[in-house]
Amino acid sequence: MTKSTRSYTAEFKREAVELALNSSSIVQAAKDLGMPEATLHTWVHKAKKMGKCTNPATDKSVDIGKLIEENQQMKNRLARLEQEKAILKKAATYFAKELG
Repeated sequence: MTKSTRSYTAEFKREAVELALNSSSIVQAAKDLGMPEATLHTWVHKAKKMGKCTNPATDKSVDIGKLIEENQQMKNRLARLEQEKAILKKAATYFAKELG
């Protein structure tokens, strides 16, 4: 019995990796595509190791490291804004009591 090996185009691989990264799990993405989970895991691992994936919206390469850094900066800014909001809320409550 011979084992058949399927070959995939570069475009299919790129789109499969993007689907896997944007879906809830790589396993589910592999099932949806009808391909072995291990193959998709390997492709995703290689894409992450290279540090680049494609952005399907623009079909251009993006640096994952840069995206992670930008995401962290946004999380820090959000935390700061939430602290400011809490302070302003307390101040508004204080002044409402003073005037009331």
